[in-house]
Amino acid sequence: MLFNSLTFVVFFVVVVTAYWSMRSWNARKNFLVVASYIFLRRVESAIRGAALFHDGNGFLAWQTNCQGQGTPFAARVVGWQRLHEPEHARVFQIRELSAAKFSVAARAPRNHLSTTAFGHSSAVGISFYTFHSLSYTLDIYRGVLKPTKSLRDFILAVSFFPQLVAGPIVRAGDFLPQLVRPPALRAGQFLWGLLLMTLGLFEKIVLADTMLSGSADRIFGYAGPLVALDSWLGVMAFAGQIFFDFAGYSTCAIGAALCLGFHLKDNFRFPYAAIGFSDFWRRWHISLSTFLRDYLYIPLGGNQVRPVRAATNLVIVMFLGGLWHGAAWTFVVWGLLHGSYLVVERVIRVLFENRARTNNLATRLLGGFATYAAVCIAWVFFRASDFTIAARMLGGMFGGHPHGDAILTTREMLQIALVTAGMILVHWSLRDSNIETAVMRLPRWIVTAVWAFMACAIILTQGNSNAFIYFQF
Repeated sequence: MLFNSLTFVVFFVVVVTAYWSMRSWNARKNFLVVASYIFLRRVESAIRGAALFHDGNGFLAWQTNCQGQGTPFAARVVGWQRLHEPEHARVFQIRELSAAKFSVAARAPRNHLSTTAFGHSSAVGISFYTFHSLSYTLDIYRGVLKPTKSLRDFILAVSFFPQLVAGPIVRAGDFLPQLVRPPALRAGQFLWGLLLMTLGLFEKIVLADTMLSGSADRIFGYAGPLVALDSWLGVMAFAGQIFFDFAGYSTCAIGAALCLGFHLKDNFRFPYAAIGFSDFWRRWHISLSTFLRDYLYIPLGGNQVRPVRAATNLVIVMFLGGLWHGAAWTFVVWGLLHGSYLVVERVIRVLFENRARTNNLATRLLGGFATYAAVCIAWVFFRASDFTIAARMLGGMFGGHPHGDAILTTREMLQIALVTAGMILVHWSLRDSNIETAVMRLPRWIVTAVWAFMACAIILTQGNSNAFIYFQF
């Protein structure tokens, strides 16, 4: 049962109707726990039915048999029970995540530590699932969160179905306080939630899957040399695909939560309008970047240490950020590239911090273009299933194959160019704002027309949709 499926629509209508029909707040919370596990079970079945992963190993298989290491449910119980030993609970949960991520290393190809998102198996959403639990024990350990007395509330906080499989990573400290009192049903909030869900599905089904994914798959799956234009367009297609895919899921999750009376924080803030890489990570997968900042970078000393140590901390954090996505060398390189980008940016800022012209429009646009280009280069390693494909792609992008093949059709080129240009234009137009503010400024008839257009486009292109990429992580 995926967000982009009719089954989910039926499931969501039933859940919302039953949820708001209940008067007891405890009954509502119990119902949401049950609904979340039904959703998880159906997602697992849908993923395996779609044959997204080659060996069929999935989340529930890991949940019931993880080489004697325990289960995600056990991890939650341990985290709740061992409040007097939060360090032990934290180690247990990290061990669970490591077991799930790395236990299949011996069965992987030589160039992989274990499995990757594109062509191999992984436990569905295990990183998100574990990080939700970790935020609880880590915040108790840091003294910024008091333990909850309700095991049920704890379980719901880390298994709330809208964000369960692919984020955003919702911290227990942000969600548990919302479980103290029942939310009120507000028509405006409910309609805004439905609009966000429509926008998220439009991003996923129409833009990511229909307009971009086919071209990206063709380019990265082509065995021969490619011309520079096709290579760059293929990477740009994937850059747009992964944004619309992941931001689409996050937007759906935020919208679904609003329909149930809960508030989840934004996970994306127009990242392709970033000027510099620290700005990019303030805008891309915000829930992960802030998690790594608060629970890893700052405890390592952050930038309150000597410059060399601070640079080392950045590289360590991004290296682990790469491994978070999967135990593959390509993800390691992706993380190290972003770590290197952040270090180089820091050096440049020190060298040019007193230059007046560094903040003019031309410099900002040049910085934005350079950031986007460098992020696209890093996406090559994120998308490529091995270094052979990555090398072939980079060779094509930088003129290594002057007699390469041109395989994209004119229609595909136009699709990639138009969607990418529109995406970047929207990101730059709203980089210092947010979607809610932009929508509030528009006349109601325009909002209604755009909403209707997105809904029609979703219905007409529904058959072209795939599983969300970040279900893998």
